[in-house]
Amino acid sequence: MKKLFTYFESLVDPYGPYPREDVPPKTLWRFMLGYTQPFKRVFWAAGLLSVAVAAIEIGLIYYMGWLVDLLAGPPAEVWEAHGSFLIWLALFVLFIRPAIQLLDVLLLNNTILPNVGTLVRWRAHNHVLRQSVGWFENDFAGRIAGRIMQTPPAAGEAVFQVFDALTFALAYVIGAAVMLYGADMRLVLPLLAWFVGYGWLMHWTLKRVGPASQKASDARSAVTGRVVDSYTNIHSVKMFAHHDGEITFARDAIEEARRTFVEEMRIYTTMDFVLVVLNGVLIVGVVGWAIYLWMQGAASVGAVAAASALTLRLNAMTGWIMWALTSFFRQLGVVAEGMETIAQPIDLVDAEDAKPLSISKGEIVIENLTHRYGRDIGGLEGVTLTIKAGEKVGLVGRSGAGKSTLVKLLLRFYDAEAGRILIDGQDISQVTQDSLRRQIGMVQQDSSLLHRSLRENIAYGRLEATDAEIWQAAKEAEALEFIETLEDMEGRRGMAAQVGERGVKLSGGQRQRITLARVILKNAPILLLDEATSALDSEVEAAIQDTLYGMMKGKTVIAIAHRLSTIAEMDRIVVLDKGRVIEEGTHSELLAKGGVYADLWARQSGGFLGDTDTEEAAE
Repeated sequence: MKKLFTYFESLVDPYGPYPREDVPPKTLWRFMLGYTQPFKRVFWAAGLLSVAVAAIEIGLIYYMGWLVDLLAGPPAEVWEAHGSFLIWLALFVLFIRPAIQLLDVLLLNNTILPNVGTLVRWRAHNHVLRQSVGWFENDFAGRIAGRIMQTPPAAGEAVFQVFDALTFALAYVIGAAVMLYGADMRLVLPLLAWFVGYGWLMHWTLKRVGPASQKASDARSAVTGRVVDSYTNIHSVKMFAHHDGEITFARDAIEEARRTFVEEMRIYTTMDFVLVVLNGVLIVGVVGWAIYLWMQGAASVGAVAAASALTLRLNAMTGWIMWALTSFFRQLGVVAEGMETIAQPIDLVDAEDAKPLSISKGEIVIENLTHRYGRDIGGLEGVTLTIKAGEKVGLVGRSGAGKSTLVKLLLRFYDAEAGRILIDGQDISQVTQDSLRRQIGMVQQDSSLLHRSLRENIAYGRLEATDAEIWQAAKEAEALEFIETLEDMEGRRGMAAQVGERGVKLSGGQRQRITLARVILKNAPILLLDEATSALDSEVEAAIQDTLYGMMKGKTVIAIAHRLSTIAEMDRIVVLDKGRVIEEGTHSELLAKGGVYADLWARQSGGFLGDTDTEEAAE
């Protein structure tokens, strides 16, 4: 039996190759058809089996009626005339019917249901992960993750309902009409009248349940976003003692989710009541009409029995069918809401003929670079700058001067609105993004880590690195001493210890040293340092200064620092103000010039740059 399960579970590979689309379909049906294309043959088989199952159910009811009429005769004559057929009918019910049912449920439960959701989640995550940094900055991580988690099971459930209920129900109703017509064509009339009423109720329900389900789904996503936002920023919540405020903030969203769910449930309650009335009409109409025909001698007892069994079966099925149908559209509503995230076009793509970046020297040329994040102010304005291969350049400027914008554009987290950046003569917009970023190592001020082991975090710099190389990088980053003492809640020690979400289990200085180790291991020819030692105390900073300078050897370096003493030894210092380069030169040259840099140096307190200009454009 296990082999049978395995066979059906592997009929479709949810991780198989597929053509990636930068602009996914915008309509729900095209979206669903695109994602479910690998299941095309499985769907055909499931549909045919669903029709076969319905036909068998109708056939059994028909033969039960036939058997009632048959039993009115002498037993010996009945057995002599029909014994062989009755044996074959029994064998069919015992063996062939279960085999067809088994194939049907294997396709539904073991092929479609687990694999459709897996395929949608895999491809959706793949698509979302290709989005730009700017795209992620404009949404809540919790809401994105929530939609990645909610949409796949909803898509799988919608497909499941098509074959488990809708195809079966349609075939069953058509088969019921055919059977009643065969018994007496007048028995079809009350069934048709019921079907019209049922169709009207279905239309009324679906017209309302779709929008209601969409609102409820949106409201649930809002709750997820607010709750995750609180949990992600729990330190701020506790630090500012805003527990009650966060509860109120979440309560508003939770109440909106409850209100939309209440509105959705009102539709279902109304539907259930009307359905009971309609089914009463169906039972009385068909069975009563069959009894009337029997009293007139126009129908047999078997026909009455079959009509009664059929209407009672329909009575039991109609609620299930309606719930299946509304569930189908409710799940489609969840998918439609998820499409708002997972079907968004990729906003930053490689050029069609993009080639890998080839580094020969590491020279960076910035030509008339302008980027304001779509606004009138902030960002960069016409920056032109050449950084020679192997040159170490410090970037200085108050908050909002454009330092981080320049770094983001160099990494191509955004496409520049005007101008271009060349590395060894290659326009970075014309090379692949992955190849560009593989050639750049960066240590950021915000040294967040992955919620994984220390080893995995350091190895993120170069996944194929050996254990010896990982330990050596940690040693150079002055991280071995604290790594050897770490132990997490599960008892994992040293390099195996988990660091918590964003590295929350480590101190700021410890996180920074792990980040440094990761970049040391990467050993990229271009190095970006954004306040690389800001989280370190003076003793540790002094200890790893030699490591930092060792990292810089043979590399092109851009270093951002508010603590000017950390970049005073750079080959050149570039001063940015309001998105423009206003000064550049060595530390001594800029001091001698007596300009902005000299003023900033003179006004430093404790070695930090005073941020008197606080307007932050987008850094």
